[in-house]
Amino acid sequence: MPAQIDIKEVHWLLDIVQCIDVGVLVLDRQYRVEVWNAFMENHSGLGPDQVQGRSLFELFPDIDRPWLERKVESVVQLGTRAFSLWQQRPYLMRFKSYQPITGQADFMYQNVTLLPLAGQPVEHVCLVIYDMTAAAVAAQAQSTS
Repeated sequence: MPAQIDIKEVHWLLDIVQCIDVGVLVLDRQYRVEVWNAFMENHSGLGPDQVQGRSLFELFPDIDRPWLERKVESVVQLGTRAFSLWQQRPYLMRFKSYQPITGQADFMYQNVTLLPLAGQPVEHVCLVIYDMTAAAVAAQAQSTS
């Protein structure tokens, strides 16, 4: 018997995805944006209506496309998550740093988690972007002192 979908739970989950302080975007296999939360809107200046169905590479031409395609392909093929840490690659998308305390970074340092979404074959990948600017600035300050 299929699981009953609780509409209230769906609304709660959507509220959470919109309100959490991390970027959440879902891409199809052609790298078109399907989900774009408030964090992404606030930091990119682009609303969901401006990005829906558009290629991530068209929206952000400075993304290292070969690198991201390799990461996504491994997620799709293996069906497991992948990670990128700011120490290895400072950011996926160059967003301005909005750290009021530090104010010492020209851009937002980011950790990124890539998650395969249910389905065989995997047709969608979720990217979760974490603002690591405060940690990066602190680590850099520590290494220079």
